[in-house]
Amino acid sequence: MLAPRALRSWLCALSCWWLHTGTASRLKTPALPIQSEREPLPSKGLAGCSFGGRFYSLEDTWHPDLGEPFGVMHCVQCHCEPQKSRRGKVSGKVNCRNIKQDCPNLDCDDSVLLPGHCCRTCPKDSNDKKQTDSMLDSFEYFHEKGKEDDLHKSYNDRSYLSSEDTGFVESRTDFVALLTGVTDSWLPSSSGVARVRFSLTRTTLTFSVTYQRIDRPSKIAILDSDGTPAFEYKVPKGQADMICGVWKNLAKPVLRQLQSEQMRISMTTSMGRREEVEGKIIKHRALFAETFSSMLASEEENAGMGGIAMLTLSDSENNLHFILILQGLIRHKDKEPVLVPIRVQLMYRQHVLREIRANVTSNDPDFAEVLTDLNSRELFWLSRGQLEIAVATEGQDPRQISGFITGRKSCDAIQSVMSSGDALIPGKTGGVGSAIFNLHDNGTLDYKVQVAGLTSDVVGLTIELKPRRRNKRSILYDLTPEYSKATGQAVGSWSRLEAEHIHMLLQNELFINVATAHSQEGELRGQIKALPYSGLEVPRDELPNPLAGHFVSPPVRTGASGHAWVSVDKQCHLHYEIIVAGLSKTDDVAVNAHLHGLAEIGELDDSNTNHKRLLTGFYGSRAQGVLKDMSVELLQHLDQGTAFIQVSTKMNPQGEIRGRVHVPNTCKFGAPAEVEEAEFDDLFLNDPEELKKDPNTCFFENQHHAHSSRWTPSYDKCFTCSCQKRTVICDPVICPELTCSRTIQAEDKCCPVCDERREPKDMKAPEAVEEHLEGCYFEGDQKMHAPGTTWHPFVPPFGYIKCAVCTCKGSTGEVHCEKVTCPVLTCSHPVRRSPSDCCKECPEEERTPAGLEHSDMMQADGPRYCKFGKNFYQNSDSWHPWVPLVGEMKCINCWCDHGVTKCQRKQCPVLTCSNITRTESSCCPECADYKEEADLMTKTPGKRRTWRQ
Repeated sequence: MLAPRALRSWLCALSCWWLHTGTASRLKTPALPIQSEREPLPSKGLAGCSFGGRFYSLEDTWHPDLGEPFGVMHCVQCHCEPQKSRRGKVSGKVNCRNIKQDCPNLDCDDSVLLPGHCCRTCPKDSNDKKQTDSMLDSFEYFHEKGKEDDLHKSYNDRSYLSSEDTGFVESRTDFVALLTGVTDSWLPSSSGVARVRFSLTRTTLTFSVTYQRIDRPSKIAILDSDGTPAFEYKVPKGQADMICGVWKNLAKPVLRQLQSEQMRISMTTSMGRREEVEGKIIKHRALFAETFSSMLASEEENAGMGGIAMLTLSDSENNLHFILILQGLIRHKDKEPVLVPIRVQLMYRQHVLREIRANVTSNDPDFAEVLTDLNSRELFWLSRGQLEIAVATEGQDPRQISGFITGRKSCDAIQSVMSSGDALIPGKTGGVGSAIFNLHDNGTLDYKVQVAGLTSDVVGLTIELKPRRRNKRSILYDLTPEYSKATGQAVGSWSRLEAEHIHMLLQNELFINVATAHSQEGELRGQIKALPYSGLEVPRDELPNPLAGHFVSPPVRTGASGHAWVSVDKQCHLHYEIIVAGLSKTDDVAVNAHLHGLAEIGELDDSNTNHKRLLTGFYGSRAQGVLKDMSVELLQHLDQGTAFIQVSTKMNPQGEIRGRVHVPNTCKFGAPAEVEEAEFDDLFLNDPEELKKDPNTCFFENQHHAHSSRWTPSYDKCFTCSCQKRTVICDPVICPELTCSRTIQAEDKCCPVCDERREPKDMKAPEAVEEHLEGCYFEGDQKMHAPGTTWHPFVPPFGYIKCAVCTCKGSTGEVHCEKVTCPVLTCSHPVRRSPSDCCKECPEEERTPAGLEHSDMMQADGPRYCKFGKNFYQNSDSWHPWVPLVGEMKCINCWCDHGVTKCQRKQCPVLTCSNITRTESSCCPECADYKEEADLMTKTPGKRRTWRQ
């Protein structure tokens, strides 16, 4: 197979052999036909390192993966080192080293090399125990400091669940922050209170903000341990009382500060009186079990105090557990902590229902308690959001804060995918169900449900509990009266949720079931789950696009189904979020999601990939991302409603589930609308200071040019220049050969074009060539080409590719690029007369190719040479690859196959023995008994002769 991209990045990062200058990169063989560039890495504008097509944050370490057949270099460790320029800008630099020399000396004789390790280890009986300990260490509860006494009473009847068990695929860590008025600021202290809930997944931090007694904030800043803003978020204007945001690609130092609770968050307002609230970001074990919450504020002006309450119900008893986090309520000037008496009251319309008196310390005023045996009225008021919790200090200067208890608030979406594979009696019908929910403060649950592709009519649509016994359903609410057979939807509200139902809903313990005439117990079923906020611009408040095997052509009878939210932003970037259910892990682990553009649904041709784009490959049940380089055709199909999202699997590579997607948009040529283009152009053309700030900008002919931009230089119209990270590369325009009898030359163009007009007088008007209102836009040179014209494609940073010719096909706007076909030569040593020529010719006299030209890599046909590392190899040559820091890899053979480098690992025989060993000098494992016998025979030749007799 081809030498992978990761290997090229690896070699380049270590020895800088491939891209020493901007022009050297033209040596790479182009892949034809020309394809659109990959989606840019999410690292643009961020400090970090790019290696092997992946982005790493500062201080990250990893073992480089060179792909098949090389695999992961476990004995090499790479490090993204922070580098600071003279201007103080921090960037990343990849530094790799061989760590095999750091392996410890072993005392045992039977050391083993475990898979995925570099150093050999001695076998120990305690391996199982250590593995168990490491699993426990992965749960923050078992080693979190300072939180042992947070819950001095039983917080919940269930044992704590990691978010790995309750979330979507990836584990996450939750944080919380209580924000109150800043007392040491030059601004008057605010009475505002805000709560921020954070979720950290890998290097992405999402946050949900609720606030009271303060105007809508205009800016949110997350501060590091020094008080310096590490991230700023400009709050969009709106009327909602919830603010949702995301911080992507957190650097390693920031992650360490976040995990060690050294960071703070502040919010400021700009409307009316400027106010500021601030608080510390902390981890809290109560966040996993929280289903009800309250934000406590003061009625006083400029109070500078507040609190939050996190509450949950017991699973088996009517007990309400809660934790209070207080800030600013207790003010004590003494350095030594003192006990302060407080009073906690549970109230309904100013009537005290329950009261607890306790003492808290002045330096840690958090408080936890259990309200036992709530009666039916108290539970009813809890479900309606009518219970109020109040906390007051006692003494000479009493202070009080209070707030109403409601269901937990966040930017997460409550949704469900119903599939036949998840039914109580699993099946494969190809149908789909999709539902979204919205829980209000008064306990009302709004729902929107849609079903499609069922085998028979719907006879029941219900929200249920998990069955207590097999196939024994527990129905909570019947949605069937709201179901419309004509639309396949049910829209309505459930206004009588009990407190226990709200608790179970927010703990992902409810299900939705679809019964049909052929499947009375349920054809479709799905768990109602909270989908974590992703930060994507997708309309989660609207019903998503259903995905089902029923919509595949031809239909697929599968137990899987899904739904997808899709949107197109102002920059014409496609945002997508896909959820699947019912996929059997034994059948398929890796899932691919494709976006299809179809002119006519009835004429689907799966072999036609012209309008097919890979969105992502994903594991588990969720895929999300942004597709930036959208083609004109796909945008048009999205606008017309003739586009599809499709999920394919190993069992059904041509598509297992699919759904129609309709996203109205005004994008043209895959770019923003004209107004947005003008705004973008004005930013850079009218404000050159913006370009100067970019470290990748090129300065040429007294002008700044953005990275990856292309232009025609003023000194010669027959050149095309491009900016590649501060390096200007100018290539001469290569005009294609024309076969027509008459050509014309436009004054502002370098290459002549065919004149297909009949009247000679038109020869005097070459500018008429530019009057075509339709044509083709080619991303390579970023130019419009008239219908019927041909040109050699310009592909930065390689320049003009003379071995390919592109043609603008009529008025359809399609660009067709094909490889140049070179004539068959009879001589043994053909040569290329000019380095820019594509095809070789037979020379007048034979000569040896001792000095290989770099341009040989561009030969279109015939025997071609291969370049691997710093060496060139002729066709059919074979070698063992040499990798920096690792050396010669004798277990891998590479060979040159007509200009393509192919590598393969040595095939090892299948061993039937139980005692297998492996030496460092051998490529394949061996049977230990056979190896000992062979060694003994080698050491004692006399015995070997005896055995042979």
